[in-house]
Amino acid sequence: MPVDAIELSRQLIKCPSVTPEEGGALSLLQSTLEGLGFTCHRLVFSEEGTHDVDNLYARFGEGSPNFCFAGHTDVVPPGNLNEWTHDPFGADVVDGILYGRGAVDMKTAIASFVSASASLITDHRFDGSLSILITGDEEGPAINGTRKVLDWLPSAGEKLDACLVGEPTNPSRFGEMMKIGRRGSMNSVVTVNGVQGHVAYPKLADSASHRLIRMMRALLDDPLDSGNDYFDASSVQVTSIDINNPTENLIPGSAEARFNIRFNDMHSSDSLKNWIKERLDKSADGSSNYNISTKVSGESFIYPPGPLSNLVAECVQQVTGERPEMSTTGGTSDARFVKEHCPVCEFGLVGQTMHKVDECCKLSDIMALTEIYKAILEGYFCVENKKN
Repeated sequence: MPVDAIELSRQLIKCPSVTPEEGGALSLLQSTLEGLGFTCHRLVFSEEGTHDVDNLYARFGEGSPNFCFAGHTDVVPPGNLNEWTHDPFGADVVDGILYGRGAVDMKTAIASFVSASASLITDHRFDGSLSILITGDEEGPAINGTRKVLDWLPSAGEKLDACLVGEPTNPSRFGEMMKIGRRGSMNSVVTVNGVQGHVAYPKLADSASHRLIRMMRALLDDPLDSGNDYFDASSVQVTSIDINNPTENLIPGSAEARFNIRFNDMHSSDSLKNWIKERLDKSADGSSNYNISTKVSGESFIYPPGPLSNLVAECVQQVTGERPEMSTTGGTSDARFVKEHCPVCEFGLVGQTMHKVDECCKLSDIMALTEIYKAILEGYFCVENKKN
């Protein structure tokens, strides 16, 4: 049974699945996939202090290898609706452009997964299995989503042999870039304690703001690295400095800074924690009047070019005429969890409008993406036409 990728994209966009709400998107996918012969598992995971999250794992076939498409139906909030030209959950099509939250990130890629899978099932015979793993927790804390589904798989007798994540990977032109790895991401908060006092009598005070400035400079003065063959240089970015001092003649007694490190595979989060502490301790002149907390979103990883990434690149070139750059740029994705289970790479739409007002994509790109995914499946399984 064929599945129209554009129509399914529109139906998914109409589901208001803002993290962590399912919004009907997973139910729509489940009914569609079951109609194609997939066995579906709805998996709700919980953890104290977080929202329950609904996830979907679907499989067609029982043999190996098992090729998996992975993605997420949850979307970020639309923000001020008055700024949108089109209803963010209306899925309007105007002049060959589909508008709506999730049009790029990444309901259209999921629709293309399903359409390509339907074509393979209908047109070919193949040895192995197809699976689709969809979470509702990628745009949120990513605690009760893909990672827990992957942990559940072995208990259900499931094993993935290769995975393609459908995140938007192209910066400006469809077909120009795919991802074979991602930088790690670590967020830290530094709180500095000093002694409050009058600005006219600085010797009677110890400015927390001055201490904080010195400490942040210690992190920024020298680059962490200059990059390598697969990664750009690691980056330290101060995202916020908060002193909360509305008084002009008061030396502050406390100050806080937040910073993010996007790091390549020359570092780990543990090595960076040590590096941060050494730098901060040195700049604080031995003072222990500061506290730091750190949250790691994911470690850096790389799957050097190999059979899966080369197949994806060949199929992109076959459809678009352009061989994509194999990149590690951009933010984090759920591929950081998949990498622990099987080879993984990413390819999706152009990301220029993701998370923006009037998020949109070309209908022609959806159709091309579907053809690429179908070609990847055919190449992976070396399929035979049923008519032969």
